[in-house]
Amino acid sequence: MDAVTSKPDTPAVLPADIRADTRPVAARPSRAEAEAAVRTLIAYAGDDPAREGLIDTPRRVVAAYDELFGGYHADPVDVLDRTFSEIGTYDDLVLVRDIPFYSHCEHHIMPFVGRAHVAYLPVERVVGLSKIARLIDVYARRMQTQEHLNSQIITAIDEVLKPRGVAVMLEAEHTCMSLRGVEKPGSKTITSQFTGLFRDDPAEQARFITLVRSPPR
Repeated sequence: MDAVTSKPDTPAVLPADIRADTRPVAARPSRAEAEAAVRTLIAYAGDDPAREGLIDTPRRVVAAYDELFGGYHADPVDVLDRTFSEIGTYDDLVLVRDIPFYSHCEHHIMPFVGRAHVAYLPVERVVGLSKIARLIDVYARRMQTQEHLNSQIITAIDEVLKPRGVAVMLEAEHTCMSLRGVEKPGSKTITSQFTGLFRDDPAEQARFITLVRSPPR
């Protein structure tokens, strides 16, 4: 069985202040206040929040928000803290690709849905593969741009695991562009970012992109 370790040298506040992302920036309204806000929006849209089909909608919407935006109450450092050190002499790329995610654009609070591809070059230890997917969920279940989501994921892996390099690519369709505005369904937004060897060595970048783009067997 692989040995499980925790990184003892992880400081309370990382250089990128990753833990600070979980601190609320304003007093949180009560559930009753949140439900009242939903009723106001229903009325603004032109419907009657007191009619039978909508009477319970504010409660359901607030419950959905608790789930959709649960990332504000999760700590990415805790997700990555447990690592495995029995990896022999392995020091090459670890890639997890095609990880489904959904998030919400901070400009219209409309969903964007896609897939994430994450790779890193470990130093003496690796993190459980499911932790990469969980880390993506922590950040995706917040409001932000896709660019910021990409940056949050790569910064957390780089600062907590301290590998020789990290590569993150996100591909997503934004409903604020496909369902409203210019109404262009099917269009994809692609973002990518690299650190360490992936940033400094074009061959490593090319290898990552080739592996991401290669057809499944």
